[in-house]
Amino acid sequence: MPTLRIDPLHIENLKAMVPTGHFSTGSSHLDLHAKDQSQHPPCRPDVVIWPMDREEVSRILQYANAHRIPVTGWGSGSSLEGNPIPVCSGIVLDFSQMNRVLALRAEDFQVDVQPGVVYQDLNQQLRHEGLFFPPDPGARATIGGIIANNASGTKTVRYGSAKDYVRRLTVVLANGEIVETGTRASKSSSGIDLIHLFVGSEGTLGLVVEATLRLAALPVEIAGAIATFADVETAAGAVFRIMRSGLEPAALELLDPACIAVINRERGLGLSVAPNVFVELHGTSRSHLDETMLVLEEVCRESGCSDFRPGLGRQQWGELWKARHELGEMIVRRHPGCGILVVDVAVPLTAYPQLIATARQELDSAGLDGYIISHAGNGNIHLNLVGPRDDPQAWETIESISNRMVLKALEVGGTATGEHGVGIGKKKYMAAEHGRGLQWMKQIKHLFDPNQILNPGKIFPD
Repeated sequence: MPTLRIDPLHIENLKAMVPTGHFSTGSSHLDLHAKDQSQHPPCRPDVVIWPMDREEVSRILQYANAHRIPVTGWGSGSSLEGNPIPVCSGIVLDFSQMNRVLALRAEDFQVDVQPGVVYQDLNQQLRHEGLFFPPDPGARATIGGIIANNASGTKTVRYGSAKDYVRRLTVVLANGEIVETGTRASKSSSGIDLIHLFVGSEGTLGLVVEATLRLAALPVEIAGAIATFADVETAAGAVFRIMRSGLEPAALELLDPACIAVINRERGLGLSVAPNVFVELHGTSRSHLDETMLVLEEVCRESGCSDFRPGLGRQQWGELWKARHELGEMIVRRHPGCGILVVDVAVPLTAYPQLIATARQELDSAGLDGYIISHAGNGNIHLNLVGPRDDPQAWETIESISNRMVLKALEVGGTATGEHGVGIGKKKYMAAEHGRGLQWMKQIKHLFDPNQILNPGKIFPD
């Protein structure tokens, strides 16, 4: 890792590279860029820079590489594994000022954006064209962060994750070189796919300064349903049957009773305080969705569903979905003075009921407050574990549960991280998950960043 700290001369040289007001060593700015939304300890950078274009990013990286200064990219700080924490200090490049939609080609289902564009703001603009960008991580994440983390979210079960929507990238490498990769064509067999080296690399290979994204058409009709079950194991079994039925849900979420209780308390939605499966369907006509809903209800009833609420329209479903997206913040408010560790694992669908049962058993055995939230259609489980910040024993228990959940996921052929990335928290599992492949990842890292200045301390075990 780079070890050189920034001295006053570096400060002056870097400050001269950007316009006035786009450079700071002030305590408030350093503190704001010292920590994301995870439980990992903060680490202040030496400086924060807000670049305005690719040329500024290039100049800064060229200088940093020559002087072995660490550089960490920053989107909105909404990540949950310490991904943008500058653990080696140095420079944080905050891309919030590079937030322009550069070109929209609606007929091609494509848009060119800078990395600081917030995906909700992008979708607000795209809806006037009947289009949207499907990856939906929930927080006000930026496109650059979504690409760096290969983010996904609630609609991945139908639409896929970020890697499925990147057509072209402009990336600045560690030495300041600007590289453009990919095409605007909908398919290509030309050469080695460099795009998917950068997507999900968490800013360790290069920094994205522009992207061409594939878009999807907004669904003509949307309908939602809520299926209630006696226990999470039965609900998880129903998820498998729903996916096998060929209904192609656009979203398929499982929430345990603790989650439902929090939503009812804050939103007054009157949901049954039991395991609930939320199903969103997209279709071309109301009649098509009505027919699909009948099949869905039949599958759920045969799977042990105790109550089925079908046919929720856009407004009702929108209120429920808004509550689902805000659930993480609700849980934080529900537990003042506590920290929350979010375990993020994903497994093959056949192992999903088993892992859900394991999560439930872990919570019951430990007697901890916790919440099971799941992108069920992908076998992606989030176990939110709650503990008082000043209780070392509770946090020892929480870390032990997290470790067992990850090891169980790997044992059944899953992954240590379904969508939150490796960052700091999942580095220790990389060798177990990837075996000899990890050495090839390290070689790729060395090829792109031989001086190890880009987001050091992430992904790779120390």
